Amino acid sequence: MTEERRVLIVEARFYQDIADELAKGAQRELEEAGLGHDRLAVPGVFEVPGAIRFAIRAMETHSATTNYAGLVALGTVIRGETDHYEHISREATRALMDIATQQSVALGFGILTCDTQDQAKARAAVDQGNKGAEAVRACLRMMEVKKDFRLAQR
Repeated sequence: MTEERRVLIVEARFYQDIADELAKGAQRELEEAGLGHDRLAVPGVFEVPGAIRFAIRAMETHSATTNYAGLVALGTVIRGETDHYEHISREATRALMDIATQQSVALGFGILTCDTQDQAKARAAVDQGNKGAEAVRACLRMMEVKKDFRLAQR
């Protein structure tokens, strides 16, 4: 298993242009912090919690080749004409919160929930306060908190 501290970015690719911007911001932040990272693409936000749970389970069973110090969830849900938006955004958010609290993992939340694509693009833009970068900063802080409580690798 890899000893270098690494972060796994799990990204929903449904809105590819927005996903690319979120990932750019996240990667830049990790590079500035001097941490390695891996990216895992999933179809949409609904699949993000499951993929993160798979990664955690693989680490628990020692079948993973990397023991991730932190995880970052990225994706976008945009309101449409049906209530699909409500269900996906609520349940994915709840699932990610449950994972973070029940599994004691450092998890950065970068799931955008917007009314329009323009809102999402503004929040994903690398030059306008990219939410992917913010999710990484949250993850890095939670990695520190976990270390402070002696629950993390040194």
